[in-house]
Amino acid sequence: MDDSEFKNPQQAGVRHASDQDALAIGVLMERYAALGNVLPRTVDDIRRNLDDFYVIEDQSRVVGCGALEIFTPELAEIRSLMIAEDYAGQGLGRRLVEHLINEARARGFKRLMALTYVPQFFHKWGFENVSKHVLPEKVWGICVTCYKFNNCDETPVLKYL
Repeated sequence: MDDSEFKNPQQAGVRHASDQDALAIGVLMERYAALGNVLPRTVDDIRRNLDDFYVIEDQSRVVGCGALEIFTPELAEIRSLMIAEDYAGQGLGRRLVEHLINEARARGFKRLMALTYVPQFFHKWGFENVSKHVLPEKVWGICVTCYKFNNCDETPVLKYL
């Protein structure tokens, strides 16, 4: 995409991540993990889960990503939502979330969740704060192995599609 296309972030294209994007996603992941905003993941783990990832790029540089992780035929999660620091505030996070919501709908999921430090960001799309007990697929499938399990400081949000 060229500069003129990117100047309007609402037109920034979201695409499925490719193998060539794994390192760039890893760089974003390292930065956000160092800040404590996401759990760390290795590039190998990102590659194993690459089908879950979507990216936005500018001039062949990945400047944002998000993943749609599937738990059950009914439940999916938005995770690993990250925007490069120099692209923050341009609406790219919104663009990714809208894309992931549409993708979840197209795949027939009934519920879409996220764990977040900024629940009000997700409220814009009709997500509501819920108890983690409403999401046993996430808690007992993933969270139970997390080092933050007993002291999780993220807010679970849920949207019915």
